[in-house]
Amino acid sequence: MSIKAQVEAWSACLPELQAFFPKHAETYSAASKHFVFEPRYDVYSQLEQAGALLVITLRDYGKLIGYWVAIVTPDLRFRDCLTATADFWHIEPEYRAKAAPLILMRAVEREYQARGVTRSFAGENLAHPSGRLFKAFGYQPSETYYEKFIGTSHA
Repeated sequence: MSIKAQVEAWSACLPELQAFFPKHAETYSAASKHFVFEPRYDVYSQLEQAGALLVITLRDYGKLIGYWVAIVTPDLRFRDCLTATADFWHIEPEYRAKAAPLILMRAVEREYQARGVTRSFAGENLAHPSGRLFKAFGYQPSETYYEKFIGTSHA
């Protein structure tokens, strides 16, 4: 096993990422039961062009086995706070009990520090807990979000 994490351009690795998206949406998102999974690729491209999109890939001998996609922007309420918000992330199941999560999180932390991020948000899907990993890297629970689907478009 030769697992490496690195920053990659969204536009360069998008075809590989797209292969994971349907499974990712089905596994992690309750919304996929109510809406068609159709990422706004144009918006992600705009974020990339603006320097606000961070993609860290996790590869084993070059094969994509995981990723972390975050949006890095100045906070709207705290002007001097550069905030990174994890949009979505994934590690293939067969790698989750190994060193892969730590390798990915270390790369995320290094890149956040290099970019001057002062606050980071990462969500934990309650059906697939990851709080232990986040707590190991100094994250603390700060908010709980609740979701409700209103007038959904498909079932």
